[in-house]
Amino acid sequence: MELIKIEDLIRIERERTTLNIPKLIITNGERLGIMGENGSGKSSLLKSIAGLLQPAQGTIYFKGKRVEGPDEVLLPGHKKIAYLSQHFELLNNYKIWELLEMSNKMEVELAQQVFNICRIDHLLDRKSNEVSGGERQRIALARTLTSEPELLLLDEPYSNLDLISKNNLSKVIQDISRQLSITIVLVTHDPNDILAWAERLLIMKNGAIEQDNSPAQIMRHPSSEYVAGIMGSSNTEQ
Repeated sequence: MELIKIEDLIRIERERTTLNIPKLIITNGERLGIMGENGSGKSSLLKSIAGLLQPAQGTIYFKGKRVEGPDEVLLPGHKKIAYLSQHFELLNNYKIWELLEMSNKMEVELAQQVFNICRIDHLLDRKSNEVSGGERQRIALARTLTSEPELLLLDEPYSNLDLISKNNLSKVIQDISRQLSITIVLVTHDPNDILAWAERLLIMKNGAIEQDNSPAQIMRHPSSEYVAGIMGSSNTEQ
């Protein structure tokens, strides 16, 4: 079933076209990865889907209804689409359970399941300045999930994490995919972060989709030298 449908999406920033996507469909329950060089439009696409950026033209549908941009609503963002940036913030001098309670819309048992999946149940009585960077990332993810989104957009979630924290977060994202009914779109710059997780991969260049296929197919048959470079492959389709 279609969860997101994009038609003729164009965004222009400072007289430069930053998104040009004629058509894109994301299905319910899909694990979708997005890669591309800096400035390729990855974050702009996620923010547009979330209703945080206004397209110059085109339409984004969530479950058949148009996603309104920030120029059209008082509070930007779709309530069932969660966008988590690498630049998230946690308020200082609050206990973790207090921070989570601020956004929690779940029943107690389901919220506890989210805390367990995110591996933060042992951190709830600590203050936000008493946890590590990797723990903060998992707390921010749990806070996002307790708002009960149907689509989770993760923008470079592995940035600035050490190897142990990165591995822990990768296991959490795997468990979210398996145990919760949430569609996930994940942006990363490292193919190792995504190859074992994603069912489908988009490679973006200059705001457009350069290649759209399974990670295995893109690794074996990159459509251009650009795609091969992004994937760290020496093979290109002739």
